Amino acid sequence: MIFWHLLAILLTLVLVTSGSDWFYFSATRSPVLYEWMIPSAPIGGLVPLVLPLTLIITGYITLHFRIARIGWAIGQAELVGSLISSTYKAFTGRVHPYLHETPGADISQTFQFGFLRGGMFWGWPSSHTTIAFAMALTVFTLFPRHRWLGITAILYALYIGLGVSMTIHWFSDFVAGAIIGSVIGVVVGRSFLEKELSK
Repeated sequence: MIFWHLLAILLTLVLVTSGSDWFYFSATRSPVLYEWMIPSAPIGGLVPLVLPLTLIITGYITLHFRIARIGWAIGQAELVGSLISSTYKAFTGRVHPYLHETPGADISQTFQFGFLRGGMFWGWPSSHTTIAFAMALTVFTLFPRHRWLGITAILYALYIGLGVSMTIHWFSDFVAGAIIGSVIGVVVGRSFLEKELSK
């Protein structure tokens, strides 16, 4: 799936060098938008912890093991998404946008390439977005006959991704996270679906 990673990198390069990241950042500095979107960060951190654990525990307690397997699939997608996005962050060290300060100089093109120069929690790509799309596409893939469930999951991922792109991340961090997370979700979802069909 290296093509999709290269596409995420290429789109980031285009968004950064064209000034689109800074334009998007400047255009979304609104107290109303901020109020609506800031919950995306804590929700995007809490749901990935609670959802798979709830499904796994519920599945084992009720003896509905498919529910538990869905929890394991979502958890695996989240873990892979977290590991991949954190690895990229460890080497790209992208500076995050101004959070509460008045925007000053354009810092959207600032990367600190090297190992752990910018840490593993801020930067490119957005882990919130990667994990949200990994979860969403896993659900979408696992439920081909219940598209409403997959579409609901994708809408959740879009809220998380767009929310963090208007608050704690750049737009290109969201775009890259959505691409990488979607690939992870499809791969994990198909893997679990194939195991179910082979039984």
